Amino acid sequence: MLGRTASSLYWMSRYMERAENLARLLEVGYRISLMPGAVEGHRDEWRSTLQSCACDVAYAAKHPEITGAKVIQFLIFDEDNPSSIRSCIKTARNNGRAVRTALTRDVWESINSTWNDLAQVKPSSMTADRLPVFLEWVKQRVMSFRGALLGTMLRNDTYYFSQLGNFIERADNTARILDVKYFILLPRPSDVGSELDMQQWAQILRSVSGHRSYRWFYRDSSYRPWLISEFLILREEMPRSLVFSYNWVNRALAGLANLYGKTYDCHDQARDSYDRLKEANMEQIFQSGLHEFLQEFIAGNTSLSQSIARNYNFP
Repeated sequence: MLGRTASSLYWMSRYMERAENLARLLEVGYRISLMPGAVEGHRDEWRSTLQSCACDVAYAAKHPEITGAKVIQFLIFDEDNPSSIRSCIKTARNNGRAVRTALTRDVWESINSTWNDLAQVKPSSMTADRLPVFLEWVKQRVMSFRGALLGTMLRNDTYYFSQLGNFIERADNTARILDVKYFILLPRPSDVGSELDMQQWAQILRSVSGHRSYRWFYRDSSYRPWLISEFLILREEMPRSLVFSYNWVNRALAGLANLYGKTYDCHDQARDSYDRLKEANMEQIFQSGLHEFLQEFIAGNTSLSQSIARNYNFP
């Protein structure tokens, strides 16, 4: 497969996954902003939302102050922001159109119809009461795209490059969500264990659709940061955990190795990252520092993406 084609498939899936992740992050920010009685100085949910999706610098360049309305507009509609939901779906569609003949009709229509419908949504119409409905719509449309890809694509290099993009992006997002909660959203140690703390952890679980599954898995109705971190990092049963994502990254790379009869640096890098996750335990991670662990993971994930692009000749 040409590097340009592989790149378009990879980034098509990455940007669709990113659009869903942004919708999830915005939903968390919105829910936390509605919480009553938060401690003064800790209602920093919108700043943390910007930081978790690495949009805080770009936002600050355009807006002198952080408000919920401006953050929502910036992360949904602003085409100057390459990570806004509108920009993500537009870029995914452009990448999909570039490899239209490699996609099934169902996959292409899921992207194209999403873009066409989104183009009809006016920024002025996004009132607070409409936001949850809109974010749910984004999540459903991205899941429809993913279902079309899983249900109709041949298991060849087209499929494997698409899966790579999906799970590299998902791993990055989960690590950022967890890091922001632990390191930024609750800066004072005295607030650990407070009602605000527990409510924030609950919203983090909801942002990855893990609220009910966490309670079922651990048979525990309380929110324990130790267990939530384990759930989102080390539990392969959780489909948005780091270890689950890297299991699928390695599966996709193995599929490409079988097709092409060759492995590269990215294969060793992905396998080493997966092995480290499988061998890790939360006691070691907390002793060495959860923030440091997550920052190292995010850097390694970015490095792996760059290796994939280099090894497979992305333009």
